[in-house]
Amino acid sequence: MDKQFLFTVGLGLNPCPQGQTCQGPNGTKFAASINNISFILPTTALLQAYYFNQSNGVYNTTFPDNPPFPFNYTGTPPNNTQTLNDTRVEVLPFNTSVQLVLQDTSIATFESHPLHLHGFNFFIVGQGMGNYNASTDPSNFNLVDPPERNTVGVPSGGWVALRFLADNPGVWFMHCHLELHTSWGLKMAWVVLNGNGGRSQSLLPPPKDLPPC
Repeated sequence: MDKQFLFTVGLGLNPCPQGQTCQGPNGTKFAASINNISFILPTTALLQAYYFNQSNGVYNTTFPDNPPFPFNYTGTPPNNTQTLNDTRVEVLPFNTSVQLVLQDTSIATFESHPLHLHGFNFFIVGQGMGNYNASTDPSNFNLVDPPERNTVGVPSGGWVALRFLADNPGVWFMHCHLELHTSWGLKMAWVVLNGNGGRSQSLLPPPKDLPPC
């Protein structure tokens, strides 16, 4: 595989903004994140900003490949349960082979998050309970006849491993299909760069009559 990622998916607890009433434990505000990033939707469309090379002030390309603060994901939660609000994307060269492990966390509560990837189908090559072990778990992957999907339920208190080929240039959303969690920030975007094969491997321009965002 060209690129391997470990993404934690789960909830978080942030301080309640002044003047608001929040429903989280001890008056905190519920949040949700991938690799501790609660994704903030920009006011400019991501695809528009990428195509016209106008990313400054819209998004940055520093989405973490792995959890920035490793902990026992399915054990006792850390003392700091806050998430970082930002608009970060992960950039992939065209035709990159990707292995993505999605790991549930125990922050606030365990939950099976249905993660949906736009733009691609992926193969579900493995899953298990507890924390993913990069040294031992891949030996049990199904590389013969794995199911092909575009949505997968991350096991509650467990992990799931996916593989896909980034052969569709553009900007592709990945998010929890529980809309409440998506609104809390459990989402991110992949930017797949153009290939070298001309029009068939390049992001097409917007139609001339496309209304601006």
